[in-house]
Order: sequence, then C-alpha cells, then structure tokens
Amino acid sequence: METYQEKISLLQEMIAFALIDGQLHDREYDFIEMIAQELEIDKVTMLKLYNKKEQKLIIKDEISRICQFYRLALLMHVDGVLHESETKKINEIGINMGLNPYAMKRVLHLMKKSPTRMIDGDVLIAAFHEQLN
Repeated sequence: METYQEKISLLQEMIAFALIDGQLHDREYDFIEMIAQELEIDKVTMLKLYNKKEQKLIIKDEISRICQFYRLALLMHVDGVLHESETKKINEIGINMGLNPYAMKRVLHLMKKSPTRMIDGDVLIAAFHEQLN
C-alpha cells in the first residue's frame, strides 16, 4: 500500500486533473472525496490540497501506476463531459508514469464503450500486460 505522502500525492494529482478544464464539477469533487476516504485521508486534509501546489512523488510499482491512471480516467468521465484538454493531459500523465501509450489508448477506448465508463480490474491489467507480448 502507498505511504501517507504517496496518498497525498495521488490526491493532488487528481485535484489538478479535475481542474484542467477550468472548473470543478460537483461529481468530480464527490469522486475525489470518495477516493480520499478510500485512501484514509480526512476531509480537512483533502480540502487543504485544493490550495497546495502539486508535489509529485514517483509511483514505484506498475500496478499502482495503472490504478492511478484508471482513477484519473474515471475522474475524466465522472462529469459526463470529455474535454480535449483532459484527454491530452491524461495521456501526458500516463506517459510520465511510464505506462504504455497503446495500453492507455485501449483502456480509454474500452471505458468509452462501457455504459458505466467502468471496466473490470482484470481487463484493465490485461490491457497493459498484453502490450508486453
């Protein structure tokens, strides 16, 4: 599991990503709050992150990077509006995390086809691992 500082960094990245289109939608805020609860970050700390400059920590293991990419992809879809800036930014973030661009494209495509915008965890991992072969 991530350290406390890694969890804070994950939330900061999500907050910065949510604000990429210039506004924070209620559904984006609710989603970030849900992730904060899942990461056991209290609401006061989470709210302070909206005013802090993003401090990036490198996510070491591949599964954690894939999970963070998926969280960001879910956040991108939660408001029901896909902005071109979000698509560019999520690809930039994924590449900076060292994720395979073809796998990222596949995951985003699968999410777009899904009525709930969610995909099964096994499908998510398989999309990244199939690119290794």
